[in-house]
Amino acid sequence: MTIKTKITVVGSGYVGMSLAVLLAQNNDVVILDVDSVRVNKVNNKQPTISDTEIEAFLSEKSLSLTATLESKVAYKDSSFIVIATPTNYDPDTENFDTSSVDSVIEEAIKFNPSALIVIKSTIPVGHTELLKERFKTKRIIFSPEFLREGQALTDNLYPSRIIIGSHCKAGKEFGDLLDRKSTRL
Repeated sequence: MTIKTKITVVGSGYVGMSLAVLLAQNNDVVILDVDSVRVNKVNNKQPTISDTEIEAFLSEKSLSLTATLESKVAYKDSSFIVIATPTNYDPDTENFDTSSVDSVIEEAIKFNPSALIVIKSTIPVGHTELLKERFKTKRIIFSPEFLREGQALTDNLYPSRIIIGSHCKAGKEFGDLLDRKSTRL
């Protein structure tokens, strides 16, 4: 019997939903979201976004995927916590609102300080280093996503590139999880 890695994905938009479905093929994935409608959709094998491949995977593949509103449940025993929350850009101030990312990290560290936190959200250059200093941990990395709307799962299944902003062992392990290939439907 193979022991599966537990992964928490925070946010179930394009980035979070596609990553969760990709990773749930070979791992135990829990989506944490603040929207009960989205949580119910995931738990009923329905997509939270418009993506035909995600719809097919949810209905036809055996995925280890659940969703919850409960932070403590989501973070418990996870090896990786993937942040896929929105960061709105304000063109007037030329700044990103990173408050959702920052608050997720604070909460994740509270419930699971040993997990590697992987930021997939768009953040300004240098923000990861600021977060490492603020939270006094090296277990926060950035891994940008390159997804097309409506093709998010396809782009995760067949990535043009995978970038992991770390040379640490856990960062390499996360990159390997993303690089595992799946057969398309």
